[in-house]
Amino acid sequence: MKRINLLSPRLANQIAAGEVVERPASVVKELLENSLDAGASQLDVDVEQGGVRRIKIRDNGTGIMKDDLSLALSRHATSKIVTLDDLEAVNTLGFRGEALASISSVSRLHLTSQAEGETEAWRAEAEGKDMAAAVRPASHPQGTTIDVRDLFFNTPARRKFLRTEKTEFNHLEEVVKRLALSRYETGFRLSHNGKQVYDLRPVTDQLHAEHRLATLLGKKFIENALTLDVEAAGLRLWGWIGLPTFSRSQADLQYFFVNGRVVKDKLVAHAVRQAYRDVLYNGRHPVFVLYLELDPATVDVNVHPTKHEVRFRDGRLVHDFLFSRIHKAIADVRPESDSAPTGLQDTNANDPAITEQSPLPLANRSNASSMDWMRASAPNNSLATSDVRGQLDGVGRMSDYAQQYTSSMEQVDPETGEVRVASLEGESAPFSPSSVQESGYQAVPPMGFAVAQIHGVYILSESEQGLILVDMHAAHERIVYERMKTAFYQKNIASQPLLVPINISVSQSEADLVEENGQVFGSFGFRVERTGLESVMVREVPVILIRGDVESLVRDVISDLSTNGVSDLMESRANELMASMACHGAVRANRKLTIAEMNSLLRDMEVTERSGQCNHGRPTWAHLSMSDLDKLFLRGR
Repeated sequence: MKRINLLSPRLANQIAAGEVVERPASVVKELLENSLDAGASQLDVDVEQGGVRRIKIRDNGTGIMKDDLSLALSRHATSKIVTLDDLEAVNTLGFRGEALASISSVSRLHLTSQAEGETEAWRAEAEGKDMAAAVRPASHPQGTTIDVRDLFFNTPARRKFLRTEKTEFNHLEEVVKRLALSRYETGFRLSHNGKQVYDLRPVTDQLHAEHRLATLLGKKFIENALTLDVEAAGLRLWGWIGLPTFSRSQADLQYFFVNGRVVKDKLVAHAVRQAYRDVLYNGRHPVFVLYLELDPATVDVNVHPTKHEVRFRDGRLVHDFLFSRIHKAIADVRPESDSAPTGLQDTNANDPAITEQSPLPLANRSNASSMDWMRASAPNNSLATSDVRGQLDGVGRMSDYAQQYTSSMEQVDPETGEVRVASLEGESAPFSPSSVQESGYQAVPPMGFAVAQIHGVYILSESEQGLILVDMHAAHERIVYERMKTAFYQKNIASQPLLVPINISVSQSEADLVEENGQVFGSFGFRVERTGLESVMVREVPVILIRGDVESLVRDVISDLSTNGVSDLMESRANELMASMACHGAVRANRKLTIAEMNSLLRDMEVTERSGQCNHGRPTWAHLSMSDLDKLFLRGR
């Protein structure tokens, strides 16, 4: 074995660069974070050849004093932490003190700065050498400019792994986009090969914030987004979440920030995915731009060199908070009588294809005039519970309920607000626009009044805004499903003892998890007990899952608890079964409905959670406004 030697400063910096400086985008990220920590309100980024040839970043922050310029290019030198207590409550983006040293070891770097309150500017130059940086006078306003040239010029092996200029710039642009979304109060300019890509001015109100979102993410994102701002247990969640019908084939439009730092966290991803589980089409991904604010002492950002991952002190609290608030916001989306917000003009024409539904006026849509910038009052996320009658004794009764609801729908009395049941085959007086005043409505309901049924499949409805088409099977399926869930969970989930208990062999750590999380199983009707060092026994299961693969489900739940600290698999399996029952119990295509029956379905849609999507995530209605209809027939030309 060779003798132990102390690494040279240059080699140590280059090893550190292997973790911090992966590609030009990594350089931009580190330098921009330093500028933001310095209080910059304007950042200009100029790059050439995807950032490989040159990266120049200029800010108007507090600057660096002359005596600190050389120190700034040294390893483990930072102004952001001094003691261990500072590290345990980090509230800055950068703090490791390795970025500038690492970058300077693999590039030709010029650092020019004038500190706040100083009258002279100074420049430090480093070119991947061991020698100290040379410092000389320069001309520069308050702030800092960092010029990085010829990245990896002295490490050709690293340079060979870089991709094409277009690919490298795409990664770099994504970094700028994320930071621009994290700091609305800061202006950003990005140029590539002398061509301006972004010119984002500092944001001071909600309207301009949404304009920045539209510029960076596309106009359709903001047109199909709900605003969210809620607080509980020392946590605040605000931002925008996409409507379930505005989804993507890949998870490329998901941005999550913790105390202003962009992160990709498994716990966060699981909570959001769980919140959208019941309304997304198979294989689709939700879109969102969300900001979580909490005490810095309760989150550890020092778990990865790139600082993309975080660790929460109370992960379960954060998970439950994210899930419950997003889940309620989605559930509370129903047609409303308010006017739809006006869409913003977008200069970005390259908006990828999406699955979307023409928006009706919706509750909780963004509204610049009624929402105080970045501090809006929380939307009304109370869950409207349907009135479900009768008790369910098991799977058979649940199926009976689905069939029974096929022949009866609830209507809301407009005068008393009470729910009444009208038979589908009844002789109720038909609703129509001409009978609005007679029926007691002061205005046309959000889903309008039924006009006709098309080919036994679609309901044609006339609304104040234009024309609405409803897939009657999909809509009825969601209504039945939501009421089955309400009945099932309100009954506190009936359990049934197993005649022959199921013994499952597990590892010791898995048996420990079962013992520690007995209430998780119990809350869903399971009774799972530890019977040995490496074995557990299932003694009771919920009635609705009695015919399922219980052992497989329990093993999956244990795995989920081990990975995420929480599990929703039992609820998911039960919901899948109820969704299947609702699908079979909903009204079928080619069944002729009377006008009264169609209107009854429309009224139910207005008060049912998630009525915009069926149980499989498909849209249940589409909307054509009068202007859309006028365009079809070239009216006004």
